[in-house]
Amino acid sequence: MPLYEYKCLKCGRNTEKIESVSGPHLKKCPHCGGKVESVITAPAIQFKGAGWYVNDYGGKKATSGDGEKADKPPVTEGTEAGNKD
Repeated sequence: MPLYEYKCLKCGRNTEKIESVSGPHLKKCPHCGGKVESVITAPAIQFKGAGWYVNDYGGKKATSGDGEKADKPPVTEGTEAGNKD
């Protein structure tokens, strides 16, 4: 169930309440009995695991398995620069 935030128009206090999406929503302030209105806030979302922007495309360089940056592909034997067999 989502967490809703309300602000009282009379006393100005903010109140948070866990309510069903389809359920009855808070109409009166629990502190003073004044009318409340819903406050729009950012959702609390956590992206975990691979496949998200912060993991894959955040401008970080790829690392090899031993923790060092993999700037260049490994040179295999007999394929040095300048040698064309």
